[in-house]
Amino acid sequence: MQKLHLVMGGRVSDPRSLEFADLKNVDLVGVYPDYASAEEAWRSNAQRTVDDAEMKYVIVHLHRLLEPELPEG
Repeated sequence: MQKLHLVMGGRVSDPRSLEFADLKNVDLVGVYPDYASAEEAWRSNAQRTVDDAEMKYVIVHLHRLLEPELPEG
């Protein structure tokens, strides 16, 4: 079963939060068919911006949003 993941990032208001400061400038890296490929894209972007504490990249589990009744795993 395909488990879609979105990788996105941008400048956050507080490095301890996920509140993006400017939604118009969020970097939508892409949608990936599995966690491993999403993690590779996330790692690449996160490492590129590692010196900027206000830049944060995340992996969003789209499959959990699209089909919340499915079991984890």
